[in-house]
Amino acid sequence: MRDSGQRGVGETDGAGGAKGGRRAQLEHTGLRHGWTTGACATAATTAAYTALLSGEFPDPVTITLPKGQTPAFALAAEELTGRSAMAGVVKDAGDDPDVTHGALIRATVRRLPAGQGVVFRAGAGVGTVTRPGLPLAVGEAAVNPVPRRMMSEHVAEVAGRYGVGADAEITLSVDHGEEIARSTWNPRLGILGGLSILGTTGIVVPYSCSAWIDSIRRGVDVARAAGRTHVAGCTGSTSEKTVVAEYGLPEDALLDMGDFAGAVLKYIRRHPVDRLTICGGFAKLSKLAAGHLDLHSGRSQVDKGFLAELARRGGADRGLAAEVAAANTGLAALHLCQAAGVPLGDIVAATARDEALTVLRGAPVAVDVICVDRSGAVVGRGPVR
Repeated sequence: MRDSGQRGVGETDGAGGAKGGRRAQLEHTGLRHGWTTGACATAATTAAYTALLSGEFPDPVTITLPKGQTPAFALAAEELTGRSAMAGVVKDAGDDPDVTHGALIRATVRRLPAGQGVVFRAGAGVGTVTRPGLPLAVGEAAVNPVPRRMMSEHVAEVAGRYGVGADAEITLSVDHGEEIARSTWNPRLGILGGLSILGTTGIVVPYSCSAWIDSIRRGVDVARAAGRTHVAGCTGSTSEKTVVAEYGLPEDALLDMGDFAGAVLKYIRRHPVDRLTICGGFAKLSKLAAGHLDLHSGRSQVDKGFLAELARRGGADRGLAAEVAAANTGLAALHLCQAAGVPLGDIVAATARDEALTVLRGAPVAVDVICVDRSGAVVGRGPVR
């Protein structure tokens, strides 16, 4: 589960860093690390539970992350009553363009009778799991396993310090979380009512891609758990609309592949479905046809010489092939071939399909590929195989 996902990057985890005046920097880039919702929720929980037992909120509150870092978090909200305590921490995503940056994450903690352990509840702005296939049971608060462990460990540490049992109810909430969640993949994954509390290391690395890839994997898991036998990996919203029009696939069968064709193929290789459709722009899928599994423009380029070879395969003469090789863009190369009656779109789609089958390494998955132009019109098909 992921907190962000507006066709870009979001909450991700990486290495190193400490908060406060010592702003964590990404090596060589000068970009600041940030903190996951899980780290912020752990800090808020630790402060609230400490106040519940001692009457005083630690501010700043220091926590220990899974890899041993000990960042300190300032409190943005606090409230102590006779039976519960609430603390809030504002999420700082560093220099990552994360939709949860600046969100106020609150933890309200109350003691439970001995033997009940730590129980998690979804408050306002935190989602609830409504579909199988995720690492949490249906009906559970959308608080991922590592943040649950972090909070439980910190509750145990605080409880030990004050000589009481580690039995507590933690209700997590995020101000405006339900609204923010509409910009994420949570509704598609069946996480309703708000955001997820995420993180495996507690640290957000700007512009890393692990969160997107993790969301692709969770999308496959949810589709399989729902019994879907046909899923589609799409490079964007235009190709997604084309696939829905072509096959009528439900929302939970659509994988927001983006540029990560390799992530889709490698995960489906280990967790097969009967059929995979890959749909995307002609230029992007020409990169897959050429053997690139990361379709981002910064990490792979359209190879016009390769397109010229494919055009020759489709009947282009030497002159047309030379024009294709010299074309300004992949789409311009396609238009040249369309005008000459050379089915370059179909050849690219079929070649991309064959490349996908190579990556699948014999997994029992049938694949077809659809290339579209910027308007969503189909310009090439690689039939199911």
